[in-house]
Amino acid sequence: METVLENTLPIGKPKWLKVKLPIGQKYTELRGLVDKYSLNTICTSGSCPNMGECWGEGTATFMILGNVCTRSCGFCGVKTGRPETVDWDEPEKVARSIKIMNIKHAVITSVDRDDLKDGGSIIWIETVKAIRRMNPNTTLETLIPDFQGIERNIDRIVEANPEVVSHNVETVRRLTREVRIQAKYDRSLEVLRYLKEKGINRTKSGIMLGLGEKEEEVFQTMRDLREANVDIVTIGQYLQPSKKHLPVKEFITPDQFAIYEKFGLELGFRHVESGPLVRSSYKAQKHIL
Repeated sequence: METVLENTLPIGKPKWLKVKLPIGQKYTELRGLVDKYSLNTICTSGSCPNMGECWGEGTATFMILGNVCTRSCGFCGVKTGRPETVDWDEPEKVARSIKIMNIKHAVITSVDRDDLKDGGSIIWIETVKAIRRMNPNTTLETLIPDFQGIERNIDRIVEANPEVVSHNVETVRRLTREVRIQAKYDRSLEVLRYLKEKGINRTKSGIMLGLGEKEEEVFQTMRDLREANVDIVTIGQYLQPSKKHLPVKEFITPDQFAIYEKFGLELGFRHVESGPLVRSSYKAQKHIL
């Protein structure tokens, strides 16, 4: 799942993490539509640092299945607890929002819904169908949970056949239990491998840095993703959402991010987005190519 994190950083934040205010006619137009129609995007609710750039290129991210997650990951700013009842009108609402905003490339993500027998996969496929029906020229990326590795639920995503299917490993193997708690590193790799085996054209995953991982561990995670035939990887800086969440152990320098980008391209990834402000959806519209 995509989580955009607030810039709750200690004093002495590195200069490379300073964010420019979003500007431009397209951004202004979309901001006005979001406010007028009370549209829900992660871009606005999470104060994403790349909102101006993405909106300027006609890309936006929407979260479905509510805003309460059944998991309690140590890095994530989304509320955890008992989710509300599924809103079966949500697919139409999301599709209508994309139409109103005239979005060229939409990224859909969700909270984890381990409380549901289908893991929320039925709402997922209905959302994709509604978007395609109402916005036939809009391309799609689905940033999915692991659905507990249950193949019949993952198969619904395969059936929908988005241009890109993404699932984030989030961190290196050693830190997974602390960072993701209910998730499993190998299960995430198996989900990504299964998607590719079932015919998904582009698969994608993301990693956060600054949680105490070592360089070689990042390299190994990238190798693991390539061995699972993942096409695209995003690598960004972890930012602490609140004092209750895991602390930032280190601010990774732009030079180090460049090293990871070079390594990833040498491994054979089609696209590598690596930088301090990179998030899962960064430059998402280019990943369909």
